[in-house]
Amino acid sequence: MRLDLRIPMGLMFTLTGLVLTLFGIATNGNAELYARSLGINANLWWGLVLLVFGLTMFLMGRSSQKQLEKNPPPPETGEVRRGH
Repeated sequence: MRLDLRIPMGLMFTLTGLVLTLFGIATNGNAELYARSLGINANLWWGLVLLVFGLTMFLMGRSSQKQLEKNPPPPETGEVRRGH
């Protein structure tokens, strides 16, 4: 089984980014919550960063998987070659 690790990593970062973005949107008007971050809604901004990163990783992994399915690598023979 050949699975590109970017696919599950992309899904993980996308899900985390989505939750963080939604939390940032839900708490956007709460000045007391964001007083420690100088009034910047860090949850919203970092959620968007994680969302974009996760989607990029996922799409790159899917593209790689489609190329592998289209052009599979040659089968390995299991032989060990030693240079003499």
